[in-house]
Amino acid sequence: MSKQLVITGSSVEKALNILLAFAPHNTEMGTTEISMKLGMHKSTTSRLISILVATNFLQQNRQTRKYSLGRSAYRIGHAATRSTDTRLLAVAQPYLIELSQKTGESIALELVSGLNVILALHVEGPSHLRFNFQQGELVPINVAAGAKVILAYSDAAFVESCLQREFEKFNDKTIVSKDEYRKLLAKIRSEGIAYDRGERYPDIHAMAVPIRNPEGQPTAAVIMAGPASRLTDSFLRSVIADLQETAEKITKQLYL
Repeated sequence: MSKQLVITGSSVEKALNILLAFAPHNTEMGTTEISMKLGMHKSTTSRLISILVATNFLQQNRQTRKYSLGRSAYRIGHAATRSTDTRLLAVAQPYLIELSQKTGESIALELVSGLNVILALHVEGPSHLRFNFQQGELVPINVAAGAKVILAYSDAAFVESCLQREFEKFNDKTIVSKDEYRKLLAKIRSEGIAYDRGERYPDIHAMAVPIRNPEGQPTAAVIMAGPASRLTDSFLRSVIADLQETAEKITKQLYL
C-alpha cells in the first residue's frame, strides 16, 4: 500500500465519521462543510477525504468540486442490505405460514428496494378462491397496501423521491393525486394500518402493517390479501391483531 493510503489508528474513527456524515441522503458536501459538520480541522479533513477518494469510498463531482459516497461505500451498503433481506425472509416465512393457516388467507411480505417496493415472499391461502401474489414484482406504491404503510413511516426525503414518478390509474378508486396520497400516508401513520380496497383489482382487498428496525425506519410490511367478498371490513377488523402480532414476532426475532 502506498504511503498516501495509510490511515493511522487514530484517524480511522475520523474517516468513518466522514462517511457517516453523508447518511442518510448522501447529499454532496465540500471539504469546509464536512470539517465544520464534524468539528475537524480542515487539513485533517482534506487528507482523509483524499484517501477515501483514492479507495472509492468517496467520489468528487468535477463541476461542484463537492463529494458524495462512492462505489466502495455502495458495495458495502448493498452487501449489508442483501444480508439483512436474506435474514428477514428466513425469519419471516414461518410466521407468514402460521398467519395464513390461522386466518385462511394469502399472506405476503413486501420489502424496500432502492426507491421501489417489491413483493419478496408470499404464502398462498388454503381456499380455492384466493389471491396469487407475483413474487419479485415491483408493486405500485399508490395502490399496494404494503407500499403505503412502508412510505407512511419513511422519512420525508425518501417519500418525496418516490413521489417523483407518475401514478398509474387502475380504476376509479385509484389515488393519482400526490396531495391526496400524502394525506393518506398521514392517516396511515396515525392508525398503523394500510388498506387496498379494490384500488388496483376491483375484486381484491388487502391490509398491511409495517416491520420497523430499532431506529423506527420501515424495512418491510406484512400483507394479507384476498377476494373482497371474504376480506370485508368486518373480517379485516377481526384479524388486525393477528397481523400486528406477526409483524411484532418478526421484528423481535430479527432485531432483538
